[in-house]
Amino acid sequence: MDSDTIWRTIDEQRGLLADLLDTLDPPQWATPSLCTDWTVRDVAVHITHSHASPTDLARAALKSGFRIDSMIHRMAVADNADPAAITARLRAMAGSRQHPPLTKEVDPLLDILVHTQDICVPLGIERPMPTDAAVAVAERLWQMKFPLSPRRDLPGYRFVATDAGFAAGPQWGALREAPIRDIVMMFARRLDVPDSEPDADSDD
Repeated sequence: MDSDTIWRTIDEQRGLLADLLDTLDPPQWATPSLCTDWTVRDVAVHITHSHASPTDLARAALKSGFRIDSMIHRMAVADNADPAAITARLRAMAGSRQHPPLTKEVDPLLDILVHTQDICVPLGIERPMPTDAAVAVAERLWQMKFPLSPRRDLPGYRFVATDAGFAAGPQWGALREAPIRDIVMMFARRLDVPDSEPDADSDD
């Protein structure tokens, strides 16, 4: 994906998530997300923090002893924005190409696609990922070394998307075929890699 397409997709996905969040009731906002110890609200407000100022990020890092995961969680929990403010922030991000220091422009796309699933899956809401965007995110995840590193953490597998032109892992690896959305979620540690490839001859 080129830069313009990446940012256009980010804007679209943020707007669609804002529309969805506007339909949630208070118990849904308080539902545990796929992120350990994070509620749906925590995840939603975290997405808006990609527009935090360098000063705010530095202050949060200092308070968290420069532990990135702790910093991100602290910022989400400490931010007391209500649902209306969160969705307003998401919509206000449209048109901006700002992203946190030391990150790539595809990283906000990664965030919005994965975190949308973090919100929707526990709520039982089916949410597809745009195919081209999901491939770009899977490629980015496969190349990452921090904070996620699927190439290191999932050795010996060959991942092939059943609905997109994506493959990763050694040719000799144990084949795992799945929709690109599932591969993204495996790489993002939200979904376990199946123990074995389904038996094509099984009647089950």
